[in-house]
Amino acid sequence: MPTDEIDHGDRAHRVRFPGISPRAYEHPADRGALATLRAVPPFAAVLRAVNGMTGERSERLLSLASHIRVSESQFPELQALRLECASTLDLPEVPEVFVARDPRPSAECVGMDRPFIVLTTGLVEVMDTRELRFVIGHEMGHALSGHAVYRTLMNRLQSIMAGMGWMPVGYWGIRAVLFALADWYRRSELSCDRAGLLCAQDAGAALRAHMIMAGATDPDRIDTAEFLRQARDYDGVESLWDSLLKLRQLEMRTHPLAVVRAAELQRWAAGEEYRSILSGDYPRRETDDPAADWRSDIRKGARSYTESLARSADPLARLANEVGGAVSGAASRFWERFGGSPAGGGRSGDEPADPSAGTEGTRGPGSETS
Repeated sequence: MPTDEIDHGDRAHRVRFPGISPRAYEHPADRGALATLRAVPPFAAVLRAVNGMTGERSERLLSLASHIRVSESQFPELQALRLECASTLDLPEVPEVFVARDPRPSAECVGMDRPFIVLTTGLVEVMDTRELRFVIGHEMGHALSGHAVYRTLMNRLQSIMAGMGWMPVGYWGIRAVLFALADWYRRSELSCDRAGLLCAQDAGAALRAHMIMAGATDPDRIDTAEFLRQARDYDGVESLWDSLLKLRQLEMRTHPLAVVRAAELQRWAAGEEYRSILSGDYPRRETDDPAADWRSDIRKGARSYTESLARSADPLARLANEVGGAVSGAASRFWERFGGSPAGGGRSGDEPADPSAGTEGTRGPGSETS
């Protein structure tokens, strides 16, 4: 990593978030999808059991044998950031961090019961301390949110789909489910960008990190206004053909496009929700019941689609957002009519205000942060 010194002086000014619930930073569309999955306890338990027998243990052993484990004597700068980010988000257990030899800048959070983080040398060598704090915080967000459980479902379905090409009906059915899961996972990346910002508490560092992932060799030589204008130009296309091309580019892609992703986080950084969390107004894990707020999360997911629709001139994006909002709204109405949340924790009557309400703002090929 670059030899810039750890900013010990700034550390005292960064806010910690004792007991923070991941729902504080989760993107509304991500939270709405997770609310449904979290409300079915056997789902997560089965996936954990299947994955724990082979996948997580195998990948941990491979990392131990092939990569450098971060510690006080190995990458001490990264060790300081590891402990700092885990403390900022008050993680129950500090995930291990490994550095893998790979020229592509990338990071991922692996595992369910004991998640660990893998950073590539391409990432560590190109980013400074502040940018790495954002990236490590992002991965800590994946660990705290438990995203690996649901990503495992994607991996399993991808394996099934690979063997079903000779069964058109089954193949296309699973492909449709995978398309929806990939859309959710892109939203989860936006969630964890927010977790990274909560760790860094530096929107400029987050923006520089996104610039690097997009291709900048020296972020100081990139015009930030022009960089963010690219996202508006991308979102503002009105040609149906261009919309089809954009849809094809996103098919099965688990990460948002870097420029669009950067603009989304900068919107959230400028909003009231981020400022409220910094001031200490956020849901705590000990009092937060995701199942009880299931209907609220679904409604906020639908609202996020509506807000995204209002910002976009893209005809297919508008259609996709209308469909997403309709599905979220239908799910909410269904459970309101037939007994609240599927876990039995729904409220009747008016719900108290959710402190996480506010403005809207792992693993992938190439240079992506998962």
